[in-house]
Amino acid sequence: MEKVVTTERLTRLRELMKKHKVDIYIVPSEDSHSSEYIAPCDARREYITGFTGSAGCAVITHDKAALATDGRYFNQASKQLDENWLLLKQGLQDVPTWQEWSAEQSEGGKVVGVDPRVISAPEARKLSEKIKKRGGQDLMAIEENLVDLIWGSDRPALPTEPVKLLAQHFAGKDVKTKLEELRKELDKKKSSGFIVSMLDEVAWLFNMRGNDIPYNPVFFSYASVTPTSATLYVNSSKLSSECHTYLAENGVSIRPYEKIFDDSQMLGESLPSPDAEGQAEAKIKKFLVSTKTSWALKRALGGEAKVEEIRSPVGDAKAVKNETELEGMRACHIRDGAALTEYFAWLENRLTVEKTPIDEVEAADKLEELRSKKKHFVGLSFDTISSTGANAAVIHYSPERGNCSVVDPKAIYLCDSGAQYFDGTTDTTRTLHFGEPTEMERKAYTLVLKGNIALDVAIFPKGTTGFALDTLARQFLWEEGLDYRHGTGHGVGSYLNVHEGPIGIGTRIQYSEVPLAPGNVISNEPGYYEDGSFGIRIENIVMVKEAETKYKFGDKPYLGFEHVTMVPYCRKLIDESLLTRRERHWLNEYHADIYGKTKDFFEPGSLAMKWLERETQPF
Repeated sequence: MEKVVTTERLTRLRELMKKHKVDIYIVPSEDSHSSEYIAPCDARREYITGFTGSAGCAVITHDKAALATDGRYFNQASKQLDENWLLLKQGLQDVPTWQEWSAEQSEGGKVVGVDPRVISAPEARKLSEKIKKRGGQDLMAIEENLVDLIWGSDRPALPTEPVKLLAQHFAGKDVKTKLEELRKELDKKKSSGFIVSMLDEVAWLFNMRGNDIPYNPVFFSYASVTPTSATLYVNSSKLSSECHTYLAENGVSIRPYEKIFDDSQMLGESLPSPDAEGQAEAKIKKFLVSTKTSWALKRALGGEAKVEEIRSPVGDAKAVKNETELEGMRACHIRDGAALTEYFAWLENRLTVEKTPIDEVEAADKLEELRSKKKHFVGLSFDTISSTGANAAVIHYSPERGNCSVVDPKAIYLCDSGAQYFDGTTDTTRTLHFGEPTEMERKAYTLVLKGNIALDVAIFPKGTTGFALDTLARQFLWEEGLDYRHGTGHGVGSYLNVHEGPIGIGTRIQYSEVPLAPGNVISNEPGYYEDGSFGIRIENIVMVKEAETKYKFGDKPYLGFEHVTMVPYCRKLIDESLLTRRERHWLNEYHADIYGKTKDFFEPGSLAMKWLERETQPF
């Protein structure tokens, strides 16, 4: 991982900060839509810091610069940041959050600035409170993005990829039904309308897909839905005549993407002000926005008096997959599992029989080639993490073409990868060893596997959150004084973003707010990492379903999981002496299921078939 020298960029940024009378400037990772994964034109934090991870926030003062990121990226950030930067390791004891650090720097009446388009309204409000509490002046909205001004003509252009319709037999629910259900929610909340700002929510609501952000089939857009209208804000040149006709048939009007702020201002002005004619604020039918909506959009709508922030009803609806989407998830994971089996068999043969060197990127290219031959394949769902040896300890490692390691057959190999298919999105991690693993590698792998199984077989009452389930996956590692610095599970979209809210399994406070529900699709991915040595992660995708129980205490339904990932675990890394009888039985049933569902993709006696037969043999 090469370091980018950021001295000149920081010097120019500080000059602009002085011009705008700002003492501290904040550069979040997100775009105007709070996207986790962004288009190249929005990679401002990466540009100013040199750090390429997907999560983090940069804070720049006139004499200091800090990057805050979470445990997935401590290793990577320490390698990529140059001497200008302080690394704030979020979650570690006595390490301030970036908000706390910003507020601390603002003491003495200093001004903190940020582009209001790239920070959410709730985040801006909380930050403003912290700044004032520490003696800072306030948080100032800087309409021009200062990093964009430095970036200049080198900044990539806004994508103009075409938008396509998602066929009904993949979507499972039509647009009119989705709009009708959303309007019922608006009526319950007695609101004037809802502004949809998250890109995957717009794509889902209108059954359309794009390609504006790598690996995420979304397009730059907003939407406004009121009791009587639905408007899609998008660059109309991206839409085919078929898209125009389709939207018109569904009662959806089209406005230019950049007009959302002007129109939002008019919508806000159409509502009475709280003090007009004795109108109480509580009686105004406010506009609803998601808690991820930008500060800029909330300001345009009229601020607190006319806007209410809620968890997005579109996000909630999207997270509960319909039967068509669930069946698509099952089907695409079988095809995807066959591609991974073929890949691992090919890679093992290349390394141990042919003894031909191959680097991490070349290996990832081969996996993409094999996936691309599967039915309904669209592309990858994220950049493949193909990592050998010590690189596997970098949780979100991304090998660089021409500057990565050769896969070592005598070391751990971790492969975290996924694909987009018209009928679903996949995300699978398998850790393998092509030589002789150490005792610690086998022990760590088996402890992680036990946690993976424990979560898979869990039965829990309706109303249980992912926050409550997290310990199930960590318990065996904890017993040995081990752990991992990432969540255990994230929601997965249906031919949409591979990371999808609002559900998840982990210690983040938001995972305690939304209970798991039948139809949720979520990952199960415990791990263990030894910096400089090896890393282990095992990831399956599971779907929440109703479980059959002998009793129903409190008349509550009980829930469980159905796994859809169809790739064997690495037998060589399993220490069978650490498994219980129940775990061995579960493993044998799972491997038999994998064999039954994927064997028809391979010719008898082929490399892939022999590998599948060997790896799915019963314990």
